[in-house]
Amino acid sequence: MMKVVIIEDEPLAAEKLERYLLKYDSDILVMSKLVSIDEAVLWIKSHQEEVDLFFMDVQLTDGLSFEIFDKVQVNRPVIFTTAFDEFAIDAFKVNSIDYLLKPVLFTDLTKALRKLETLRSQFSTESNVNQIVKRMTDTVFKNRFLVRLGNHIHSVKSENISFFFAEGRDAYLVANTNKKYMIEYKLEELEKMLEPKLFFRVNRTFIVNINEIQDVLVYSNRRLKLTLNQNPDKEVIVSREKVADFKQWFEGN
Repeated sequence: MMKVVIIEDEPLAAEKLERYLLKYDSDILVMSKLVSIDEAVLWIKSHQEEVDLFFMDVQLTDGLSFEIFDKVQVNRPVIFTTAFDEFAIDAFKVNSIDYLLKPVLFTDLTKALRKLETLRSQFSTESNVNQIVKRMTDTVFKNRFLVRLGNHIHSVKSENISFFFAEGRDAYLVANTNKKYMIEYKLEELEKMLEPKLFFRVNRTFIVNINEIQDVLVYSNRRLKLTLNQNPDKEVIVSREKVADFKQWFEGN
């Protein structure tokens, strides 16, 4: 029996979702229906081990449900629901199994639940959904990034990214087509996501792709200056404290 929690501030939407869940499988148990971030955080802190799956509306009365992940560690799969597609990229950054647009259709819900079942069957030797999430979120280096261009969402392969850079509080990726996209990760987060053989953080501002380096010039004060295939507006300088590690990385095994 699957145990589900619905986090949704619209009673009619929560009731409809529960009806669909029971239509899909009459043995599904909806343990609780929560309406706010604060209520969800308190429930998760006390009862998370009892539940198999969360349904979360993105926009709740007291903010966006993504704030829940800042306040408590969520180690169960999540299916997001929302009337707006602009939050899709944020949904993919957490334990998201799927992202359903309102009004939720039974066919879409069915596909999402079957997707979860497939994941569970792939890891059938492991006893609970928590292990599935662990497999989903363990150190598997990110091979694609979702980027937004207007109202369109595109997927950029990591191997096709020339470099990442920070500008003020924002971060960007530059593809090898010289297209620039704002992303919602910090460079510190990117360092943990990227394949270390392919990417190296040369200073506080830049992370570069080894295959996009055209030239390395010995620069002043024992630093190195890089020329990239897609040159940024600023110079790309390997900081002094990173030079030794950079040389080892650039040389390879």
